[in-house]
Amino acid sequence: MTHDHDLVLRPTAAQTEAALNPPPGRTGGDLVVESLAGLGATTVFGLPGQHALGMFDALRRSDLRYIGLRVENNAGFAADAYGRVTGEAAPLLLSTGPGALTSLAALQEARAASAPVLAISSQVPTAGLGGGRHGYLHELPDQAASFRGVVKSVHTVRTQSQIPSAIAEAWTSALTVPHGPVWVEIPQDVLLAQTPIPVVTGGDTFPEELPPRPELTAVAADLLTRAERPVIIAGGGVVRADASKKLRQLAERLQAPVVTTFGGKGAFPWTHPLSLQSWLEDRHTTDFLEDADVLLVVGSGLGELSSNYHTFKPRGRVVQIEADLGKLESNHPALGIHADARLALQALLETVEERRTDPTAPERVREVLDKVRERVAAQELTLEQDVLAAVRKALPARSPSFWDMTILAYWAWSAFDAKAPNTMHSAQGAGGLGYAFPAALGAAAADPTHPVLAVSGDGGALYSIAELATARQYDLNVTWLIVDDGGYGILREYMTDAFGEPTATELTRPDYVALAESFGVPGVRTSPETLEADLAKALAAPGPSVVVLPAVLRMFAPTHLG
Repeated sequence: MTHDHDLVLRPTAAQTEAALNPPPGRTGGDLVVESLAGLGATTVFGLPGQHALGMFDALRRSDLRYIGLRVENNAGFAADAYGRVTGEAAPLLLSTGPGALTSLAALQEARAASAPVLAISSQVPTAGLGGGRHGYLHELPDQAASFRGVVKSVHTVRTQSQIPSAIAEAWTSALTVPHGPVWVEIPQDVLLAQTPIPVVTGGDTFPEELPPRPELTAVAADLLTRAERPVIIAGGGVVRADASKKLRQLAERLQAPVVTTFGGKGAFPWTHPLSLQSWLEDRHTTDFLEDADVLLVVGSGLGELSSNYHTFKPRGRVVQIEADLGKLESNHPALGIHADARLALQALLETVEERRTDPTAPERVREVLDKVRERVAAQELTLEQDVLAAVRKALPARSPSFWDMTILAYWAWSAFDAKAPNTMHSAQGAGGLGYAFPAALGAAAADPTHPVLAVSGDGGALYSIAELATARQYDLNVTWLIVDDGGYGILREYMTDAFGEPTATELTRPDYVALAESFGVPGVRTSPETLEADLAKALAAPGPSVVVLPAVLRMFAPTHLG
């Protein structure tokens, strides 16, 4: 009897010939790029360094496309966006020590947002591993220790024969839900040494699925079937799992209003009669969610931003579907279902029985949104709303946008219609500055058929100026909107409110238009009145461009402080 696990794929004659007679001059670096190509990678991001030169020399002998950024952290942001847009593991090639450590903030964002990034770093020579102080350039006592609390998994290679399997294992980890960044490190001497190992010709991996436990979905379905006022919170897990259509089917069957978290933008149609949109930082929305007798939370941990800064206190039963085990019931007691959002929603669609739905649900949704609009309108924030509306009108519906930590982005979290799933992205997972522009470059590398928008404040823009050279070098189709308010605008507001005056928030800035043009990137200075036309023109032109909007924007008043 032959069992499935006894079957072995026999090599073809061509594969046997290639294995017996590998091309000369190959090194451990070739095993890296061959492993990536065998797994299906087509594009890699990164920055070369002395210990990593074996990998970068091998790129020359491969068909992989290389996008080189100017700062490792920005390369990590670009890989993050590539992973979000494609759903594939995005390779990120880095060097040892300072190069590796500079990527940490980007990897933290990828972990928080469940973006699949496969970071491969060099290490000091093998003799230096183990914590001894040998004095190698870039040496750390334990480089991997710096990453264990940030990434999903760490893989240290010590011999060339370990390279293909370590990369395949890391690839699988990155693409197993919840997706996330992983770390592989390979010593310099292993990368540089000639290798007798045959060319890597395959590497298919099959990340395990995460289906829900049927007894739990049965209970959840019963609760939803009997609910009188069900409501759904849809988080980033819905977007990552490509489960938006299933979410809509379930919401319509239950007649359950849906609010999307800031990470779940686009998971539910913005103008749908059941859409509460994304006004999570509003007490009217919080009150409505608290009134639900059954609250279905899909793909969200109900963290700080998704819970109106932890002021949300549900009174009904909570059902939480979450792929990240650490987030399950981490903030509220719930019927916790550890599962991929798509599989769990499908199980609920198959299990929820016909029920008498609430015909007033759309009316109750309109009442909440009307109260939100009235609250914002009373604060005389016309400029901010006009600017955000101009951005929405100028941006094509299918174009992705990437938002830095800036006041206009905070407005967009609540008030911007993403139009479609997986099109609006920000650094709200970890909250670091400098995300928008390098991430937009990664998205443009992933899909050149749509223009990409990046939105930054002048403070965040200064983190990423060097990447104008990257945008020009690879002619990436990204328009960068920089809102110049003279400093760290949101911190200025926070400090003024808390202490009466701001400190360390005012910045000397360059002339961003002239600076862009010095890189060979067209730039234009706009105004709130001309923003829509100028931005639309820039987005329609091929290649990179910069649009600068001098404006001091204000945030709407919070509702969680009282």
